[in-house]
Amino acid sequence: MKVLLLNGSPHEKGTTFRALSEVAKALNECGIETEIMTVGNKAISGCNACGGCAESGVCIKPDKIVSEVADKISAADGLVVGSPVYYASLNGTLKSLLDRVFYSKKSFAYKPAAAVAVARRAGTTATLDIINKYFMISNMPVVSSSYWNMVFGRNGVDAEKDEEGMQTMRNLGKNMAWLIKCINAGKEKGIDFPETESGARTNFTR
Repeated sequence: MKVLLLNGSPHEKGTTFRALSEVAKALNECGIETEIMTVGNKAISGCNACGGCAESGVCIKPDKIVSEVADKISAADGLVVGSPVYYASLNGTLKSLLDRVFYSKKSFAYKPAAAVAVARRAGTTATLDIINKYFMISNMPVVSSSYWNMVFGRNGVDAEKDEEGMQTMRNLGKNMAWLIKCINAGKEKGIDFPETESGARTNFTR
């Protein structure tokens, strides 16, 4: 069992990494393998609605990072997306990546997922809301913790002083490990994922 943690910060070992490391540590202690992948320092352009992924199932733009991340999410049992707060929202590079990954790939259903936001002061709840929407439209169970999944600090040293934030990260890791194990136990007992309806589109034009 493995969880992929995406570091949406351009700083490979900054505050976001410190928060994700605390989640990863708790997951590891529960017997879950982890990988922290830094994506916030990549050159990733946004989706331009070309429609090329409709047939191929993958983004056809030349930067391979999008396909690489999509494949890693598909192979993982769970996903954690962490972002610093820039101008009261998530990092633009991370948003470009998530837009393209989630628009082009449709195979993430029923993988537990969680958002993590770090900030000096404000914008964390808005950032969490944006990231969680990717999961909620993809039939992915959203993992909670003992508080909103946020850590405060200007750097990794500051983050460690946010004792409640670090506690929240550890509880998040434990909760995700528990849910992944419950899902796997259900599979072993023959409990299938629910059948998802599709096709209905509300537009009120009639």
